[in-house]
Amino acid sequence: MQAIAINGSPRKKWNTATLLQKALDGAASAGARTELVHLYDHQYTGCISCFACKKIGGKSYGHCAVRDGLAPILKRVATADVLILGSPLYFYTESGQMRSFLERLLFPYLTYTPGFRSIFPGKLATGLIYTMNVPEPHLADYGQDRSTAATQGVMTRIFGNCAMLLSTDTLQFKDYSKYVSTCWDPAAKAKRRKEVFPQDCRKAFEMGAGLAARAKAGE
Repeated sequence: MQAIAINGSPRKKWNTATLLQKALDGAASAGARTELVHLYDHQYTGCISCFACKKIGGKSYGHCAVRDGLAPILKRVATADVLILGSPLYFYTESGQMRSFLERLLFPYLTYTPGFRSIFPGKLATGLIYTMNVPEPHLADYGQDRSTAATQGVMTRIFGNCAMLLSTDTLQFKDYSKYVSTCWDPAAKAKRRKEVFPQDCRKAFEMGAGLAARAKAGE
């Protein structure tokens, strides 16, 4: 059983990456082999609208035809059992690298048929992990509850399932005095990092373990 986590943050050792690793640890506890992919290590584009993935009788029908740094990653995802995507929210949505990844991952499996049927050929237990500065009570004020739910909805349409974890009001800098960031209370941020972020790490671990158990059961 293979579990792959995709890090859509440019930071490899901060909030998003930490939660993804915890999720992989959870998957490993349920017997999965694990891999963490950092998207910012790879050169690729978003969908180029070539429609080769939808051409009747075409050799690339149902999968992305573009050959770049993302192609081998998409190939591994297609045969994995667990897929967990993680991204910070930038201007109310995923990072640019993650958005490009999502286009390339999802569009080939979405058909232009009544109901927009999915043709993903396997079974994949999936999850989304988001990190953000916005406190949880203000998610709706910024529309971030809707943007994350939209991606979860598309993932569910394609793969039949998608768990989601929102890690809110995260610590962005180790030293807030070095940056123009007076809208934040550094002491409150540090306190939340110490008290709440470990709870999010536990939830990520439980997500990974749960997804791996689901995959193992063939659900």
